[in-house]
Amino acid sequence: MALPQRSPLAKHWMLDSNCVFLNHGSFGATPTAVREEQRNWQDLLEAEPVRFYEDLAMGFMQDARKSLASMLHCDAEDLALVENATTGVNTVLRSLEFNEGDEILVPDHAYQACRNAIDYVASRWGAKVVTVNIPFPIDGPQVVIDTIIAGVSERTVLAMIDTVTSPTGLRMPFEELVPLLEGRGVSVLLDAAHGIGMVPLYLDNLGASYTTSNCHKWLCAPKGSAFLHVRKDHQLKIHPLTISHGMTFPLGDTTRFRHEFDWTGTRDISAFCSIPAAIEYLPTLVEGGWSAIMQHNHDLVVKGRKILCDRLGIEAPCPESMITCIATLRLPAGGGAGIPLHEPDPLHQVLQEKYNIQVPVWSWESPKGRYFRISAQLYNHVDEYHYLAEALAAELGC
Repeated sequence: MALPQRSPLAKHWMLDSNCVFLNHGSFGATPTAVREEQRNWQDLLEAEPVRFYEDLAMGFMQDARKSLASMLHCDAEDLALVENATTGVNTVLRSLEFNEGDEILVPDHAYQACRNAIDYVASRWGAKVVTVNIPFPIDGPQVVIDTIIAGVSERTVLAMIDTVTSPTGLRMPFEELVPLLEGRGVSVLLDAAHGIGMVPLYLDNLGASYTTSNCHKWLCAPKGSAFLHVRKDHQLKIHPLTISHGMTFPLGDTTRFRHEFDWTGTRDISAFCSIPAAIEYLPTLVEGGWSAIMQHNHDLVVKGRKILCDRLGIEAPCPESMITCIATLRLPAGGGAGIPLHEPDPLHQVLQEKYNIQVPVWSWESPKGRYFRISAQLYNHVDEYHYLAEALAAELGC
């Protein structure tokens, strides 16, 4: 089969023209203009490293936080810049203290790396992890709300929920869940790895104790850029994973939270410094700004999902209201046996090597099944989903 056409906007990315790239959800992809911005920051750093770190860096990071705050509708002073959302989750979990028998609630659709962090911390403190089983396929968001709230007990102290689940691509009803949980005295750790640039976030109004999100995914900032938002009443107990000079620096006109997270040692902060450029650049590619980008990507992935469901003869596992910019589908009956999570799925390799398609295929224990997931970003075109559908039909005998 001839390779499908791409969006006219694909020219703004350096993606391999021979690759049908339908996996923005895993690591994102940074536009050329934003990559050039990052190089400029790196050049500035190397021109005079001491001045950059000692005199300028804190101001640059403050600019990045202010830019994020305007998009997140929150106070910039409540934001810390971290390398990725998994780091943000670990930062919170490793800072908190638990009592033996405390319960940490987590849905079974959680990202495995973050679930690992919960299991590790719980075992150290003698806490109990309560796994809530969310059905997939699912009828609608109320099922999620009812199931999670039913899992709360008088011992529940923390709940980790997603904005959008990584394995199943479900838009969680986090706007309803956060106040329900926090109102019951349960602190919420909102894993918004798929968050900023994908769904609107109003963090001050939302009221979650902790929120972390990757900027390198749907914001299209450089790799190694993310944020951790900590509500003011929790900031004294949250510390970076690396304890450094910030713990004892004189405060001046800032907070200990700001000092500790701003200085954790020598590191390349060019990805952080490039966040404002990413926030400003992407909306120049389409009319209507970030809301239009989110709507475009939603509409495109919904079209892609329908194309795949129709061609492969499978049912959509959730309503369109629970879809953002990614969509997960279970492989049709006869799609083969499941492959352990940490082993490459042969179908993934066939799609990549035979058809030049980059799309994740994996098996999941809860909910049990063998799945594939598509993404939609401005550089994608509807023809790419037709191409994937034909390739899967050929390989699966549909």
